[in-house]
Amino acid sequence: MKTHGSGTSKLLRELRSLNVVVYHPEDADGQELIAQLRRIGCHVKAFWPPRKSLPDETDLVFLAVRPEVASFDPAWSRRDDAPPVIVIVNYENPTMVESVLRLNAFGVVAAPVKSFGLLTTIVVARNQIERVRERVRYVAKLEQRLASQRKIAKAKTILMQTRSVSEEDAYKLIREQAMTKRVTTEEIADAIIKANDILSFDAKP
Repeated sequence: MKTHGSGTSKLLRELRSLNVVVYHPEDADGQELIAQLRRIGCHVKAFWPPRKSLPDETDLVFLAVRPEVASFDPAWSRRDDAPPVIVIVNYENPTMVESVLRLNAFGVVAAPVKSFGLLTTIVVARNQIERVRERVRYVAKLEQRLASQRKIAKAKTILMQTRSVSEEDAYKLIREQAMTKRVTTEEIADAIIKANDILSFDAKP
């Protein structure tokens, strides 16, 4: 079982392999941010204004929220595999807050940019995105398992009706066929359902 300590150590080790995209004007804050990221060991690519597409294998994005990009809403930010976004803000108003929420930011850095707190913000953002992805994977597995159970249940019902067997015996038939053919019970269930659909279609005329 992974402990919090080991998880933190892993996140810190990964910092030197991070591909970071910085969307920030070429000013003192932008230069300071890039310099601090490179001191940490990150591989940095900087652009301004923000682009609609990200370089391949981007692990983290820093984005300066400015009036000219307040409506920036890239398609990549809505992908399931989108990298975490940390925003840099130098003012506060409803428009800025709305922009931060729309980008689903995982961290906020206040301007002027300072070295203090930057490392922690990166680690927290990376930790949060990993937790989100773990939940997504967990939900996907649950949905797949539920779909499989429904398919097997439907196949059992077909066998119970066509073979006049009990639910237990129907499942045994599915399991035995799966073992004989060296496939999953879900695949056998799927074959039974498809065969029944074909036979039912042929029988209708």
